[in-house]
Amino acid sequence: MADASQKSEVITVDIEDDIAIVTLNRPDKRNAINEAFVDALDGFFSAPPEGINAVILTGSGGHYCAGLDLAEHEERAPIAGVYHSRNWHRVMDQIEFGGLPVISAMFGAVIGGGLEIATATHVRIAEPSVQFQLPEGRRGIFVGGGATVRVGNILGADRMREMMLTGRKYGADEGVALGLAHYSVGEGDALPLARKLARKVADNAPFSNYLMIQALPRISNMSQADGLFTESMAAAMSQTSDGAKEGLRAFLEKRPPKFR
Repeated sequence: MADASQKSEVITVDIEDDIAIVTLNRPDKRNAINEAFVDALDGFFSAPPEGINAVILTGSGGHYCAGLDLAEHEERAPIAGVYHSRNWHRVMDQIEFGGLPVISAMFGAVIGGGLEIATATHVRIAEPSVQFQLPEGRRGIFVGGGATVRVGNILGADRMREMMLTGRKYGADEGVALGLAHYSVGEGDALPLARKLARKVADNAPFSNYLMIQALPRISNMSQADGLFTESMAAAMSQTSDGAKEGLRAFLEKRPPKFR
């Protein structure tokens, strides 16, 4: 696929072969989230360009995402607030379960809703400037974009509660130790590593990637017996796929597999 780019008011999309680089593009607001921002993410992840096999999600202006734009925050009745939160959940699910591996290249603010977006992605890379924070408790509000599940599953309820109560910030190395990031890299190194990892992931068998994205988080929420049964089903399906056939041929022929 030829390199290409698409631009909207709040995100940009650059296509490099079969990898899409989605850049959050409100630098004057530290890429804070408003309704147009959520709609733009929804538009991309609901219908990604044809031929894309991996996505890099990053930010502009030295920040990943500073969370909800409080300057544009609207007071809503409780029912409207539930619908608003559930729409965020739907968009975060599109990122996590849309079928494409998503790699976050993070620096600066990864705060509130920004951390909710990051933890919906599958691989997270942090530069030294990263600050992970859930400040909602210090703003008189509560998380609404999925943090109780995604961040809670990583940190556990006890540590997440302390993080919210105190407004505590974590840096890149602490984030790796806690599981908020998978890699801690030097300044300016997040995007190069994201490109390298995206290439590696995009070269996997598509169905294997799909199973890893879809099955693993669901199995973690199952009983042991149900999880093991689901694992068996996924293993059996993968072993009869075109990707498995090519992987075996490549192994026997002592060459790298070509899954696409």
